Amino acid sequence: MSRQQDDELWQLEEQLWTSGRDSARTRLASGAIMVLPYPDGILQGDDVWSHPAVNTGWRLVEMTDRSITRRGDVAILAYRVRAEKAEAPLHEALCASTWLHDAGTWLRLAHQQTPVR
Repeated sequence: MSRQQDDELWQLEEQLWTSGRDSARTRLASGAIMVLPYPDGILQGDDVWSHPAVNTGWRLVEMTDRSITRRGDVAILAYRVRAEKAEAPLHEALCASTWLHDAGTWLRLAHQQTPVR
């Protein structure tokens, strides 16, 4: 994977944190899975968007300890995040996202968060 493709994926990942739900919805694959800390658990498909724990629109997102690996049309991003939003407490987590390059577009297949406390 080229440095340019890596940069594109990191930009897309950050956009999913900072954009609103409607914008983020265009980057999720059909049937995408999210694994959130207990008690929220495993969400899939439309449940992702109807669940209050799925927050987009964070105003400040800092991703550190970044790692990326790719096999064919699949890429996995792993990182530590600190995110801030006016109406929410500081959010810190270890995250992993799986992306698929499908017909010239990157779509997120899965996202997992483990809280850092």
